[in-house]
Amino acid sequence: MLKDIQSIGQKDTRSGFGDGIVEAARANSNIVALTADLAGSLKLNQFMKEFPERFIQCGIAEANMIGIAAGLTIGGKIPFTTTFANFSTGRVYDQIRQSVCYSGKNVKICASHAGLTLGEDGATHQILEDIGMMKMLPGMTVVVPCDYAQTKAATLAVANHMGPVYLRFGRPSWPIFTTDRPFELGKAQFFSEGTDVSIFACGHMVWKAIEAGVILEEKGISVEVINIHTIKPLDTEAVIKSIQKTKCAVTVEEHNIIGGLGDSIAQVAAKNFPIPIEYVGTKDTFGESGTPTQLLKKYGLDTPNIVEAVEKVMKRK
Repeated sequence: MLKDIQSIGQKDTRSGFGDGIVEAARANSNIVALTADLAGSLKLNQFMKEFPERFIQCGIAEANMIGIAAGLTIGGKIPFTTTFANFSTGRVYDQIRQSVCYSGKNVKICASHAGLTLGEDGATHQILEDIGMMKMLPGMTVVVPCDYAQTKAATLAVANHMGPVYLRFGRPSWPIFTTDRPFELGKAQFFSEGTDVSIFACGHMVWKAIEAGVILEEKGISVEVINIHTIKPLDTEAVIKSIQKTKCAVTVEEHNIIGGLGDSIAQVAAKNFPIPIEYVGTKDTFGESGTPTQLLKKYGLDTPNIVEAVEKVMKRK
């Protein structure tokens, strides 16, 4: 039962990255961290303390940072670039496309402060298009973990993965609930088995999906909550298996409904088993300043919105 899933506390997902890259670097001397003047925000203090010779401060020059990272791979290094998600993608898309993906370079693009839950920094920093931008690049793996523990596990996993990776995480403290669950790139994570509706979620929205699932179960609805932490490559087998059973789905993401997780799920359904789908995400809009809680509520990404979407999609079956 979803109500049995308990949080063991709260911590920001960016700290999972900070702890994960230190652990990965202890195991592999080729790991190098680069930042664009945001070492503190990306939780790199411990990395800098332990591995000062493997840390490169690029300053506010994100495009240059991507170019340096691509060059480092030629010498066998495994560079992790770090800055806010908006600057990790939108500002440097050309460099990622040409120098990293087209060339097949083993660069890990690690992006914090993504989505609405960035909060008070406002629309200019709350990128809601980055998953779509990154998943369209040939050869790019896209990972959106859901809590501190999973972000740490994902950081360790991408360190051992050969090829470009986009790793997306955030700033706010968030429930920790995956500590005892194994993580594998490209493999969906089931939090419940259900027969009435499939809820596919990623990032911070996985916890919101679980909260909604508890409410729905109390109403007698059998819910399957699935964490799609790896947007690309998508676990199509898990998606098809679930929707064939439930025959309807809701997708939940802290991202524009155009181009994100929802579109990936819909594409699989359209090709294999067409079903009604409802999207929970931002509706082709920019964000604004506010607390994470205020913004999730205003833009329709809160727990009641997921419950409403489930009830709506089930009527369409």
